[in-house]
Amino acid sequence: MAEAHSERSLYIKVFWWLLVLTIVEIGVVFAPIAKLVINMALVILAVAKASLVAMYFMHLRFEHRALALVALTPLILGALLVFALLPDLTAATHQSTPTPPPAETSH
Repeated sequence: MAEAHSERSLYIKVFWWLLVLTIVEIGVVFAPIAKLVINMALVILAVAKASLVAMYFMHLRFEHRALALVALTPLILGALLVFALLPDLTAATHQSTPTPPPAETSH
């Protein structure tokens, strides 16, 4: 019975951590910082939350290391792709001013 209570309290702790991370995410969205920093912070927080869910609610924490590495590989690749694309997604478009046509010379 004590083991079931211990396991339940572990899940409750994970729930509270997920709630705290969600509140931090909401705070980051409304923070007066650069959009690139906001996006990077949101990605890091999302990876942290996904890791908690995978480790505890999908029980990967209790599996062999090889299975955990197999599960982490797509996560790492996805995070690398997101970070590689962040500068393109947050870049401002360049507005160039039109150049006037060359003046006509009279002969």
